[in-house]
Amino acid sequence: MTDTNTLRKGYVPSRFGQLHYAESGTGEPVLLLHQTPRSWTEYLDVLPLIGARHRAIAPDTLGYGASAKPQGPHSIERFADAAAELVEELGLDRFHLVGHHTGGVVAVELAARFQDRVASLLLSATPFVDEEKRRTAGGHRRIDHVDPAPDGSHLQGLWDKRRGFYRAGEEAALNRYVVDALTVLDRVEEGHEAVRRYEMETTLPHITARTLAVCAPDDHYSRPSLRKFAAALGCDTRVLSDGHVAAPEQVPQEFAEVVVEWVAGG
Repeated sequence: MTDTNTLRKGYVPSRFGQLHYAESGTGEPVLLLHQTPRSWTEYLDVLPLIGARHRAIAPDTLGYGASAKPQGPHSIERFADAAAELVEELGLDRFHLVGHHTGGVVAVELAARFQDRVASLLLSATPFVDEEKRRTAGGHRRIDHVDPAPDGSHLQGLWDKRRGFYRAGEEAALNRYVVDALTVLDRVEEGHEAVRRYEMETTLPHITARTLAVCAPDDHYSRPSLRKFAAALGCDTRVLSDGHVAAPEQVPQEFAEVVVEWVAGG
């Protein structure tokens, strides 16, 4: 069990309202962006492990967790706007950037904006969004949507939505997903929709940081993207030894080791 007693939490102001984050450790900053509809707790066990070597920071994406929840449509660009304000408020002149699933798409946008300030980029299970993905977006099933029910059966519905991504013994992580999804139940699909609208191919040429794309072996949604990122960015790729969509929670030790190794120079 990872020692989470080293975690510190805080807020920074932004034009959207307060942005919440958790962090561990000191030194060279590593910013970790979570998937939607999750929160920083996706990195609950990863933060102290990276924090043993670096200042590991996991914010709640705008609209999720304990961060501000503004009106209006979510977009990858707006998620990045808020993340950029957090970077400035925390005084991160140069930092390493990690993103998982939706967080990886936000990381792509952020890395293109900050360019040389991003010392390295690690894209974990990040969807590669191209014209084909946008064109077929209407045919995608709703990933996390449930209709609220007076008898509370939607709680079971949320659990069932992602039960297949977690193995026996990983129920604590699945509980955290349910809590996060309930926090944004009325807008639970919007992060996924924002990903499918994003024009990634116009952003990728502006990334200057050395990049690694990784994925868990059972995450069949994202593994095909490794090849596409390698072709688009000329980056290295790596498949983890185990895990699914929830890799940071399922193999936190390995996930942290891959991050620390990449931060150190690949």
